[in-house]
Amino acid sequence: MTIDMTSADAVERMADLIRRQHPSLDTMRLEPDGKYQTRTVTLETLTNEVTARLAEGFKGRRDEDFPMLFCAWGKCRVGSTPLNNLFGVAGLPSYYQPVKGILRHALMDNVGTPWDIPHASEQPGIFGKETAGPYVLAESLFNPLQSLIEAGYPSKRLHAIILDRDPASSLASWLDKWSDRAPQSTLVYNYVAAVLNTLRIKSYAHQHGIAVTHYVYEASKEAVSTVRTLFDRLRLADRFTENTVTAWNEMGQLESENTRIIFSDVPSIYPTSGIHGSDTAYRFHARGTANLSDACLKLLERCRLHDVYHLSVAGCVRDLDLNPATSERLFGDSVGAAA
Repeated sequence: MTIDMTSADAVERMADLIRRQHPSLDTMRLEPDGKYQTRTVTLETLTNEVTARLAEGFKGRRDEDFPMLFCAWGKCRVGSTPLNNLFGVAGLPSYYQPVKGILRHALMDNVGTPWDIPHASEQPGIFGKETAGPYVLAESLFNPLQSLIEAGYPSKRLHAIILDRDPASSLASWLDKWSDRAPQSTLVYNYVAAVLNTLRIKSYAHQHGIAVTHYVYEASKEAVSTVRTLFDRLRLADRFTENTVTAWNEMGQLESENTRIIFSDVPSIYPTSGIHGSDTAYRFHARGTANLSDACLKLLERCRLHDVYHLSVAGCVRDLDLNPATSERLFGDSVGAAA
């Protein structure tokens, strides 16, 4: 199977495969773009290669030697990097795309560095964020939980945090940040895949007994209260203080040595600056969508991406036990649509 990114019909056909979690997704040929991917490969091969590198780092560990890993996953541009920093400010070793870093080496036909996680006796809990997209389809379809489990990470030591954000706002951010690095048609295609891959990630987590919590970016409109509840749910209440959310100071410079994020090793082709902002606190930032064409907005509807978001909102309301008034303030009409 080859991939056609040139028409809305092609996007819808791909979206249907992902929604149905069709087995052909693992074996279809993923063609190189010559920049971020230099080899023709399948998702199955990439998963096996990433798994093998992770297994090297996990070798010789008993289940009890693994720290509890709070693995946040979502499409790119859902506020995952500030959340990455938040957990670091709270005192957890906080890793930036440790599994995706290995994947990106594999896409370039390189061998990535195994993830050197601390022993549970030294650090009982760690945080890692993984994101889907944006440059090549493999990044949007890849399942880091699968590689972690198959490499030997115990499911009982994993807690998946499913991240999400309003679909139009996230796509607008993709096009704003990366239209100079990849064709817009490619970004839109990969964006649709990344959104719908949420269904595959959650299905895999449930099938393998991995605990799941939903955290939607719009919840950070009331960051202190929602982060407190999130930490309570993750059994990290002793790590929470209001200053963890509101008093970052120089720690909020996310592209400096002051950040509390541990960045992974990636090929040099990937940009290292201009992606992440700076702030003195963990907070919500609204994103305009004026750069989205009518065709883009219609595609979001045709591929039912809002349905995925509404499911995430419903999960966030449930998992954080938000009352109706709070839910309405944070998510507006999306609460009713998720019911």
